[in-house]
Amino acid sequence: MGTGRIRVGVGGWTYEPWRGTFYPEKHPQKRELEYASRHLTAIEINGTYYGSQKPETFAKWHDETPGDFVFSLKGPRFTTNRRVLAEAGESVERFVTSGITELKNKLGPINWQFMATKKFDPEDFAAFLNLLPKSVEGRALQHVVEVRHESFKSPEFIALLREYGVAQVIAADSEFPQIADVTAPLVYVRAMGAQDGEALGYPDVALDAWAERAKTWVDGGAPEDLAPVVKGVPDKAPRDVFLFFIAGHKIANPAAAMAVIERLG
Repeated sequence: MGTGRIRVGVGGWTYEPWRGTFYPEKHPQKRELEYASRHLTAIEINGTYYGSQKPETFAKWHDETPGDFVFSLKGPRFTTNRRVLAEAGESVERFVTSGITELKNKLGPINWQFMATKKFDPEDFAAFLNLLPKSVEGRALQHVVEVRHESFKSPEFIALLREYGVAQVIAADSEFPQIADVTAPLVYVRAMGAQDGEALGYPDVALDAWAERAKTWVDGGAPEDLAPVVKGVPDKAPRDVFLFFIAGHKIANPAAAMAVIERLG
């Protein structure tokens, strides 16, 4: 069951155009995570998708951030970018034992991202979900899958996610299929529609809408303006909500995240 917390942030924290816009002028680059984590409530780490990190690095990230801050991690591309997902067990195990528990209580969901060409194969995808451990070194793990092919807009896919307690990324404002079903004790959104010409990335009405959707999800409901594949919510239990502003007019994403955090009070 979720704890009923809403966390809002961006992807990564090292981005040159944020220097002098999000980060103050001449702010030390080595202290950017420290700064970002005090203005946002979560960050999705993209670097783990491309390569492994040392346990010491995870420990350093833990120590540089406030006590209630949370990181989500992208699972490695070597795990998901394969023809047969059922053969990914060794890769999954290698990642979850690579030192991610050094984040301790700041370890949030793991996002397993798939290429847009990956189609839904019910048997193989079920085998993959079965490979995802519920805990590592005594610490509970939460899993999210980011699927990007229309074939996943299937009741069978939703049923599989609910069976395994895995969430799927709600791809917002993007070219990717949007699957808004609630399937786990958490909701994970990647909003990708920040626009040039909007100081906060989005008009006020859109930021208001994201704040209201987050409130609905955290209370166990489902926003009426996002269509699910399967109608209805499995239960009304409190849920953790992770809302990341990613891509689009990326320079404005921190401003969008902070605007939603302000709306949430």
